[in-house]
Amino acid sequence: MARKQRIHYPGAVYHVILRGNSSQDIFFANADRRRFYLLLQEGVGKYHHRIHAFCLMSNHVHLAVQVADIPLSRIMHNLGFRYTRYINWRKNRTGHLFQGRYKALLINADSYLLELVRYIHCNPVRAGLSRSPHQYPWSSHRAYLGEEAISWLSTDWILSQFASQDNRARTLYADFIGHGLHEGHRCEFHKGSAEGRILGEDIFSEQAFARAAQQFQGHLDIEGIISAVCSRYGITPKVLVEPGKKQPAALCRAIAAYLVQGADNITMTELGRYVGRDLAALSRAAERIRIRSESEADLAKRIAEIRQDLGRISKCQA
Repeated sequence: MARKQRIHYPGAVYHVILRGNSSQDIFFANADRRRFYLLLQEGVGKYHHRIHAFCLMSNHVHLAVQVADIPLSRIMHNLGFRYTRYINWRKNRTGHLFQGRYKALLINADSYLLELVRYIHCNPVRAGLSRSPHQYPWSSHRAYLGEEAISWLSTDWILSQFASQDNRARTLYADFIGHGLHEGHRCEFHKGSAEGRILGEDIFSEQAFARAAQQFQGHLDIEGIISAVCSRYGITPKVLVEPGKKQPAALCRAIAAYLVQGADNITMTELGRYVGRDLAALSRAAERIRIRSESEADLAKRIAEIRQDLGRISKCQA
């Protein structure tokens, strides 16, 4: 049976679990955990998602991740690949480090994010590794208390649910965590309530599927993306492969790169081969488009129109 596609839309929040292959350890020293921190930081900088909570255990990792335009699959592939490469180099080994596909549960953040953060932070207590989350050094709990600075961790959303003043918010947060210390395994944070992919009420599930259906999910090929972009700018696809940086060809290549960067089943390498451009140059162009689209309304509107075109084409091909 084919795997069901991840539900993706900007702003979606997931409980992610990344396990070692055959339940084997994935961290062998504190240096490995620090390297994992670095990769998380670089991922946030590259893909612009938010990490609201994390806990690194010996053989698995819990994350509360909120995505932007880039799908979770791209984020996790980059993280898993780079960390596996590091461990294989350090341990002079080969092969898989992680157990198949990571587990990702889309959650209704309004209803469950606070409890998920508590569940993640109390994981070492449930596992018998510490008597309190505060004693465990490899989670985001102490950062929420203001005792540790983690630049790539987003704590503002959670703390704002308790109080507007930082000290008061941290005090109430600590009380909230304390009330969950003896909480056992919660099946819903692993299996969800809808198709094993969603934790939320029926109306949330319906809205999530509807929002995901409106996004370009990578069902098209390189030619489809380029055709949609060129159509909106009134040029032919063959113009994109011509040498030089003439407009609007350069702009169309950059937009195509930005869209490919957010797709699930095609890569920037494929685009580079198609248009005859360097991978690094395309990545830089995609980043410039992302930044410009945040301040240029006309560009953002044009990209939204292209996404709609791609969505219609994808639906017709389904």
